[in-house]
Amino acid sequence: MTGRTRVPVGRGARDRRRDRIVRRRVGTAVSAAAALLLAAGCSSGGDGGGPGGADGATPGRTSAQASPSGEASGQTAPPAKGSVKVLRTVAEGLNSPWGLAPLPGGGLLVSSRDKATITRVDEKTGKQTELGAVSGVAPEGEGGLLGIALSPRFASDHMIYAYFTSASDNRIVRMLYDDKKPAGEQLGAPDTVFKGIPKGVIHNGGRIAFGPDGMLYAGTGESGDRGLAQDTKSLGGKILRLTPEGEPAPGDPFPGSPVYSYGHRNVQGLAWDGRQRLFASEFGQDTWDELNAIKPGANYGWPDAEGTSKDPKFVNPIAQWHTDDASPSGIAYAEGSVWMAGLKGQRLWRIPLKGTTASAPPQAFLDGRYGRLRTVVSAGGDRLWLVTSNTDGRGDPRKGDDRILELRVS
Repeated sequence: MTGRTRVPVGRGARDRRRDRIVRRRVGTAVSAAAALLLAAGCSSGGDGGGPGGADGATPGRTSAQASPSGEASGQTAPPAKGSVKVLRTVAEGLNSPWGLAPLPGGGLLVSSRDKATITRVDEKTGKQTELGAVSGVAPEGEGGLLGIALSPRFASDHMIYAYFTSASDNRIVRMLYDDKKPAGEQLGAPDTVFKGIPKGVIHNGGRIAFGPDGMLYAGTGESGDRGLAQDTKSLGGKILRLTPEGEPAPGDPFPGSPVYSYGHRNVQGLAWDGRQRLFASEFGQDTWDELNAIKPGANYGWPDAEGTSKDPKFVNPIAQWHTDDASPSGIAYAEGSVWMAGLKGQRLWRIPLKGTTASAPPQAFLDGRYGRLRTVVSAGGDRLWLVTSNTDGRGDPRKGDDRILELRVS
């Protein structure tokens, strides 16, 4: 699907005026603040592919490394070794699934990157009901309908947020969800919240999530233009922090700018631990994929650094992987660890934490058993939802792909 997002009458002028203000501020306030910060002192090409095979209950081989760059707190670390048990297949036959958002009253919303649709899955029966298509999405390469998230006020406003690639940019919209309407007609017209994020055939970022502070976080990619990551005038290669209305959030490190951190190649996963600390997964290029603990205003090095660096102006990852073993996508926090889905690596990685430090070497599960793994979301307690990604044009689809799995982890 191509075209422009539909903005309700009366909002267009306000959005354009806001966008001009944000871009201008990104080019001034961010540059100045970034200079002060520095004075004070991700997988090749795309998301790869390939076969594999091993039982999921036993950790697979690992060439991952934990980096000594995190900050330990007094909290107790989880056991060095964990476990994964696949409890059941929740749903099958999904087309290029990307984002997953559990509904508070039951049910899972799943976005299709290439079909530009959102589907509700009954997590008990596996029944699928298409809410509708999102107008304005222009799928191409790694772009399309990507991450989705529920409004912090979903119980009252029934809004679904989505990050997608349009004909001109990557943007964030929100849509009213009315489950009383017929299937296929349950999504309202997209209301553009934020736009102007660089787009490309590769490295579109796309993960969005509301943080514990009620603010909207978005991981962006540098769209294949490496210089954008260090360019504080650009929204590419960043983590952004916005209000639900799409304005720079109060307390952002660069006044008047939505930029929260920079120097990223292609952010694909966002998750918070039990103490409201943010972690993000990132595609490297040829050598190292990364899991980072995110600090406001910090520089994560790309393209000047990939993986651990000796340059003190860059923040080092808390864990890194060879690109064939990871190509990381979504992440979730459960049972004291970050759980990271791997695309080319076809593994689910467990990274046990003590504060913002990896307390033991990362551990791999499900090595090749389900192919490419795109999204992992907490299902509460020791449970996770895991989404495969074999119908995205880079996988080897098997009967039943793509699917949602329910896991028990420790």
